[in-house]
Amino acid sequence: MMNIDFNKNQDGLVPVIVQDSKTKNVLMLGYMNEEAYLKTNESKKVTFFSRTKNRLWTKGEESGNYLELVTIKNDCDNDTLLISAIPHGPTCHKGSDTCWGENNTQDFGFLSQLEGIITQRKKQSEIAPELRKQGESSYVVSLFDDGMNKIAQKVGEEAIETVIEAKDTNDDLFLNESADLLFHYMILLKAKGFSLQDIVKVLEKRHDKALR
Repeated sequence: MMNIDFNKNQDGLVPVIVQDSKTKNVLMLGYMNEEAYLKTNESKKVTFFSRTKNRLWTKGEESGNYLELVTIKNDCDNDTLLISAIPHGPTCHKGSDTCWGENNTQDFGFLSQLEGIITQRKKQSEIAPELRKQGESSYVVSLFDDGMNKIAQKVGEEAIETVIEAKDTNDDLFLNESADLLFHYMILLKAKGFSLQDIVKVLEKRHDKALR
C-alpha cells in the first residue's frame, strides 16, 4: 500500500483527481478514505467515500457508467491521489463526459489547434470566392479551392522532398520538409473528411492486435 496520509484531515478523506488514461482529460474530483482506496484496488472500479450518503460509493453502481482503474499515483505530500482510469460511459451524473461539461476528446496540443484552423479554412473555401469577406483567402483556402488532386499532389511533392533531405545531413532542412509534409497531410485528411483522431484509432487497433 502506498504511504497515503489519510489522517491529515479530520474526516480521514483525501481528494482524488480522476483522469482519462487515454485522453489525459480530467474527468472528476472525489474523495477517498482508506476503505475506498482498498476497495478500488481490489475491484478495479474507482470507489469513493460519499460525504452526502456517508458511505462507500462505487462510481456507476446505479448508472453503470463506471471508471475502470488503470493506475493510482500519490502526490508529493501524500495527501492527494491522481487516478488514471478508463471511463465506461459519461462520468458526470448530468450526462456529460466530464464534471466540467466538456467533451472527453483527445487533444494533440498545437496539432489540434492547427487542425482547427484547417477546418476553418475548409469552411471558408466552401463559400463562393466573390462572396468571401476580406481576409478569408489564404494558401490553405486556395488548396481546398483547387480540389483533391492538387492537395494529394502537394502531399506527394512534400513526401519526396522529405525523403531527399532524410538522405542528406542537414537536419534543419529535414525538419522543415517534415513539417511541410505533416501540414499538407493534415489538409489532405480534412479534405477526405477525416482527422488525426481517425489515424490514431487505426494505429491503436493495430497495436492492440499485435499484443494479442
